[in-house]
Amino acid sequence: MTTYPPNYASREAAAELLARSLTAYDGKDPLVLAIPRGALPMGRIIANALHGDLDVVLVRKIGAPGNPEYAVGAVDESGRIWMDPIAGRLGIGEQYIRDEATRQLEVIKARRAQYTPIHPAIDPRGRIVIVVDDGVATGATLGAALRLLRQQRPARLIAAFAVAPPDTIARLHPLADDLVYLSAPEPFHAVGEFFTDFREVKDEEVLEILRNTPPPQKPPHP
Repeated sequence: MTTYPPNYASREAAAELLARSLTAYDGKDPLVLAIPRGALPMGRIIANALHGDLDVVLVRKIGAPGNPEYAVGAVDESGRIWMDPIAGRLGIGEQYIRDEATRQLEVIKARRAQYTPIHPAIDPRGRIVIVVDDGVATGATLGAALRLLRQQRPARLIAAFAVAPPDTIARLHPLADDLVYLSAPEPFHAVGEFFTDFREVKDEEVLEILRNTPPPQKPPHP
């Protein structure tokens, strides 16, 4: 696998590089599932390059008390909670985890209600599935997405992202059939430090991408 220096002009620039590393799936009807909101612009580029379908996978991180950007776990669309072992070492209580998971699940439900009228969910069963994220710090959110999707029986499950620390990559390896990434730098403090432009992706941009995404190339499973 080709690796790149850990500095990217934008998410879109990183997506172009990832698409080059994913050409083995071009023409194989891949389903590209982006983690909202940041990965949607990347997912669109990759899906277009591979002539695949684009959709979202809805998971939300559970942030540490007082530091919500530091993921200590995640909740998926089914309501299942996935916790990183770091949560125990930090002494994070079960009540906090339940309360935060409930709050994040409400965000997931609101997003699904927002997205479905313009872009119904695509069944991943039997598909080559490529889960796209811009970057991975602890791996809690991407890990939750991969576990959720594995239960839905894709033919092959791939995770694609621009950047992650080596220890996180090692933890993610058992959860996917393949990991495709651009770089694994150390030290690693935050995903955004490796992008020149790491602007927030707004809801309006996500909705516009989904609104302009063609329907699936294959009919859904009966």
